[in-house]
Amino acid sequence: MLFFTQCFGAVLDLIHLRFQHYQAKRVFSSAGQLVCVVTPTQGSQNASNRCAVPEASAPQIRHHHCHETVHDPQLTSCSCPLYACKWEGHLEVVVAHLTQTHTINILHGTEIVFLATDMHLPAPVDWIIAHSCLGHHFLLVLRKQEKYEGYPQFFATMMLIGTPAQAENFNYKLELNRNRRRLTWESSPRSVLDCVDSIITDGDCLVLNASVAQLFADNGSLAIGIAITASKLCATQPEM
Repeated sequence: MLFFTQCFGAVLDLIHLRFQHYQAKRVFSSAGQLVCVVTPTQGSQNASNRCAVPEASAPQIRHHHCHETVHDPQLTSCSCPLYACKWEGHLEVVVAHLTQTHTINILHGTEIVFLATDMHLPAPVDWIIAHSCLGHHFLLVLRKQEKYEGYPQFFATMMLIGTPAQAENFNYKLELNRNRRRLTWESSPRSVLDCVDSIITDGDCLVLNASVAQLFADNGSLAIGIAITASKLCATQPEM
């Protein structure tokens, strides 16, 4: 009986997800935009303050031949904020880690629609996709978290899986458009070498309070149009 109940629940979730995808395609297909339905990730409490892990590590034991530990500036932690993941690696292997370990989807194209489902879930919640275009990979993170108890906010940011210098070569635009209302955020992406928590703390992202997000929501889902452009003439590099 328990097995039947679990299977029935899984079928209902699948039907609900397919219906949301159909609704999104019906709305945006006329504009020729690729739609990605993104389900939420509710993470572990242990994932908080992960950005400080490298600095908070235990002191190294000194042996007869002492060597100073030098932190590699190109080393980044896992970019999935709410996963209690202690992985660290170089930029070249970030995409492989995200797709293989956390099954993050990769979309292709300079313009897509990011459809975040189940906005009603309690904070903290993340919606994450990877975006491949212009010879690089980008990571979009939408987070719902409480500014203080009972006051949830939504934060959306785009990060380049590359260095800060490379990130300056691009611009991105996030647009919400529904019921004759339009809200747009334009900026240069930040590098994944910057922590998501730091970006949100700095306010360098799209910020929505719950009431504003609800104005653009449709049946518990939030559609965000994404467009990425090159801001400078830069040499195209192979995708990582």
